[in-house]
This record gives sequence, structure tokens and C-alpha cells, in this order.
Amino acid sequence: MSKVPCPIARPDFRAKAQPVKVEVNGVPLQAMVKEFSTGSFGWYLNAKCTVQVGDTLVPVQIGMNLTVVGSKEAPKE
Repeated sequence: MSKVPCPIARPDFRAKAQPVKVEVNGVPLQAMVKEFSTGSFGWYLNAKCTVQVGDTLVPVQIGMNLTVVGSKEAPKE
């Protein structure tokens, strides 16, 4: 299977990417622009909120990566 080429150059991503708005259970959050240690780039979110399960409020931790497909292979300029 062939790999999908990255649709954006690394310098363009660095210069133009903005935080991504995310909502979890009604709580507005922002995933921040990040270059991962793997060489990929995208956005990262780490937060805590509560989710109601029946009559109980349950604390949860959120960990989310949004990785640009093909970014690991993008030239490191």
C-alpha cells in the first residue's frame, strides 16, 4: 500500500497552523499546534472535565492527537 503524501509543507504548517477548537461534553477546549517527537505534526490536547453518568458526575482525562496524515515523512526543513 502506498503512503499518502503530506498535503502541506512543514514550514507552511509551522507558519500558518492555528489551535483547533474542540468541544467535549459541552466544554470548549483548544487543541494546540504541535510537532511530535515522532516527526509528525498536528495538534495536541490534554485536559480534564466531568461527564455525567446517570446521577453521577465522573471526572475524566482527555488525551487527543490530531495528526496530519503523511506529516511524518514530510521533509524536515
